[in-house]
Amino acid sequence: MLRALATLLLFQCFGEGLSYVFRLPVPGPVVGMLLLFALLAWRPQVADAIEPTALELLRHLSLLFVPAGVGIMVSASALRGNTLAVIVAVAVSTTLAIAVTALVTRALLRMQTVNAIDPEDEP
Repeated sequence: MLRALATLLLFQCFGEGLSYVFRLPVPGPVVGMLLLFALLAWRPQVADAIEPTALELLRHLSLLFVPAGVGIMVSASALRGNTLAVIVAVAVSTTLAIAVTALVTRALLRMQTVNAIDPEDEP
């Protein structure tokens, strides 16, 4: 479990480093997640080692939102002048996240259906 957690943190740090060095407009953890995805696509056996730790983190995902909520409460005075901008940003980003999730789910279901049809089974 420690090795898997270290791997996840290593990819996050590597993504942070790449984002900082190359001044990417993408957050470091997102870059790290893409790099981890590339590794898992290239070496699927790595997923077997990381999966139990990832599932355990997902079980406690709600706890990871506590620091963000506290940060918003602490920074409330800075956000007061930009309330409309914050509301619009949250609404737009939530809508985009839901739309992208729906499109990806639809594409994956189509791929699963196409892969499930075996031409050898037809009469």
